[in-house]
Amino acid sequence: MNLEALPALAGIAFSMTWTPGPNNAMLSASGANYGWQRSMPHAAGVTVGFPVMLVLVALGLIGVLEAFPLVGKILGWIGFALLVWFAWRIATAAAPGTTGFGRGPLTFLEAILFQWVNPKAWALALYITARYAAGDAAFLNTLLAAGVFLVSGLTSSVSWAAAGAGIGKALGRGSRLRWFNYTMALILLVSGTWLMLAG
Repeated sequence: MNLEALPALAGIAFSMTWTPGPNNAMLSASGANYGWQRSMPHAAGVTVGFPVMLVLVALGLIGVLEAFPLVGKILGWIGFALLVWFAWRIATAAAPGTTGFGRGPLTFLEAILFQWVNPKAWALALYITARYAAGDAAFLNTLLAAGVFLVSGLTSSVSWAAAGAGIGKALGRGSRLRWFNYTMALILLVSGTWLMLAG
């Protein structure tokens, strides 16, 4: 990858990690319901999960998906089902300071695993692999691209969770927070449905 391509890659990373989507809707809702500090494992999982996925896709998983397209379709439907489940978790989240069965922010591992069934992450990983992780220095280019996404993802994830925490404080514990959760759940469902239909 020549240095002229680096600003373009940074632009893609910024636009994809900062714009609303499944990860950012979930981080915002997590911050609003559980606070910034409790949402940090979720944010860290999102931050680390995509660069790891990008490296593994570039190292050969793309060949498996090309040889067995059904695997990609199955992963897409599993991802959509998980989006529906996460939307339900957001919509039915317990009020801050209370507990409930199956409630709480995503863990670090859950957030990492979610990247593997997130249609937006797959589309991006395949594009970056085809466009930037190629040529004589394919492995080095892949690591460079993963590093760019790591930095952009870190700033985005922490900021979305912090924004959600600020919103949660402003909304309090009553019906306004419930309506915020419903809205975040709806955004998650709409974005997931759109990604499935576009795929």
